[in-house]
Amino acid sequence: MSMEMAAWNSMYHAMHRQDDKRPFSRATLRRIAGFARPHRRALAGFLLVSVVTAVLAVATPVLAGRVVDAIVDGENVDLVIGLAVAIGVCALAESGLGLVQRWLSAGIGEGLILDLRTAVFDHVQKMPVAFFTRTRTGALVSRLNNDVIGAQRAFSDTLSGVVGNLVGLILTLIVMLGISWQITLLSLVLLPIFVLPARRMGRRLAGLEREAATHNAAMNTQMTERFSAPGATLVKLYGRPGAESAEFAARARRVRDIGVRTAMAQWVFLTALVSVSGVAIALVYGLGGFYALRGRLEPGAVVALAILLTRLYAPLTSLASARVEMMSALVSFERVFEVLDLKPLIEEKPDARSVPDGPVSVEFDNVRFAYPSADKVSLASLEEVATLDTRGGVEVLHEVSFRAEPGQMVALVGSSGAGKSTMASLLPRLYDAGYGAVRLAGVDVKDLTAASLRETLGMVTQDGHLFHESVRANLLLARPEATEDELWDALRRARIDDLVRSLPDGLDTVVGERGYRLSGGERQRLTIARLLLAKPRVVVLDEATAHLDSTSELAVQEALGEALDGRTAVVIAHRLSTVRAADQILVIEDGRVIERGTHTELLAAGGRYQELHNTQFSETVRTAAS
Repeated sequence: MSMEMAAWNSMYHAMHRQDDKRPFSRATLRRIAGFARPHRRALAGFLLVSVVTAVLAVATPVLAGRVVDAIVDGENVDLVIGLAVAIGVCALAESGLGLVQRWLSAGIGEGLILDLRTAVFDHVQKMPVAFFTRTRTGALVSRLNNDVIGAQRAFSDTLSGVVGNLVGLILTLIVMLGISWQITLLSLVLLPIFVLPARRMGRRLAGLEREAATHNAAMNTQMTERFSAPGATLVKLYGRPGAESAEFAARARRVRDIGVRTAMAQWVFLTALVSVSGVAIALVYGLGGFYALRGRLEPGAVVALAILLTRLYAPLTSLASARVEMMSALVSFERVFEVLDLKPLIEEKPDARSVPDGPVSVEFDNVRFAYPSADKVSLASLEEVATLDTRGGVEVLHEVSFRAEPGQMVALVGSSGAGKSTMASLLPRLYDAGYGAVRLAGVDVKDLTAASLRETLGMVTQDGHLFHESVRANLLLARPEATEDELWDALRRARIDDLVRSLPDGLDTVVGERGYRLSGGERQRLTIARLLLAKPRVVVLDEATAHLDSTSELAVQEALGEALDGRTAVVIAHRLSTVRAADQILVIEDGRVIERGTHTELLAAGGRYQELHNTQFSETVRTAAS
């Protein structure tokens, strides 16, 4: 590494350092060692190659000096040629080992990224829905990208750099002191002139970089929000394109100005340090030449010292930044471990069992539930807040009990926010009941395996969420082994096969982010087709037709008829007309069941259900009249 490159590295790490004074945590180091253990052989080979490379880097200047001495002393040609061949062999060996070193480094680094990312991804999948409702997606993705890569650098860059530079520094100092201690001390005296400006300039540039990062983050946020389908729609309806453009351009111009200032400051700094390095080499040649002319030093030694000088500053500046790099890597590891240490609230029991074969009943037995507080399901750093909200524990469901026999439909109706969707979320264990029991086929859902629960229960929500993938991929999410005929059969039963056939690529047509290339009714029917493909024995419908027009609602209702046929069903309905045929209707208010019965029984009772029915009926009449 050249002196100017060493200066650049020093300044770079000064710019990016984190002023973190925390000591190394032994527990963190043990966990890091655990992730490194599968790569221990590659690490040992990597460190060995780094040491050999450092030895070769010091050997080359010494051999160069011997060549000069051999020429000056009039040695035979064979010796000069032999030394030249040795220098060539060292250069080739150093290059070859550099390739091996890079290969090992890439293998270790990418392997570690794979291990960390897989561990975090698998762990996050186990988190409850409450975790995702509070966490900022961008902050979570950053753990899988930026922090994982930052942790990886501890192995692929920092560790090898420390070992290689330490060996190189020791060997270089020994050789230089052996040649001339006076010139070596002079070189060390000049070191502060070489290193300190890098740190001072680095701190100055760090402020510019942080400002640029802030503006870039703001631009990314603006683009992410405005370029999504709902965001773009909102801007077109209510936004001011001119103002949006001006705001974006102002930030972009500021980033440009900071980039120009940063580039010029770096160039001026590096130019100055190149000058300093030139002065240092000039001093070596001046003092070394003086000693050589006085017979106190061999000419080859002067050349060797000049070359060794360039290889002295590089490891010194790199080692000066090693602590900064290690602390940055440690912080990255701790941020990754912070996610891994967040214990999921919902876990499968070691002795969990499968749902019994045959028809399945659904039962709520004296269920009480309170949403968990943020400090139990989230992290302040993922919510990007100073401290987590500790409020929670307020019951939203109070002693709810009901039973749906196999093949029956139970409907949940009531005001918005009454607790209907909360009840539905307890069945697939999106949340767990605090008290009482939720049972399928007489077994508490907490005692069932997650796989069995997924196979038994299917759910259609009101938003009809789809991934930005093909129709086929969205359907196969329910049953990956489904055949082509089974896919088309599910689409036919969901009353959407004709639409899919008309799409440009049929089943392979990409539906867009959240399925926005389809209408609301089309999305709902596609999610119903997915449910039909899964063939669950229990179906939960959470206001599946709440936001649809009459035409779409009719098509979806026909598809739902296929989904509910012969299955136990829990249906949350906003429109009471959709649940008249339910075997039992529960009226939910403030987390309590205040009425229960059939449609006819509840109308005859003259309570809250009749009030809801009369309100909706009068609204329907007014709408029809208008």
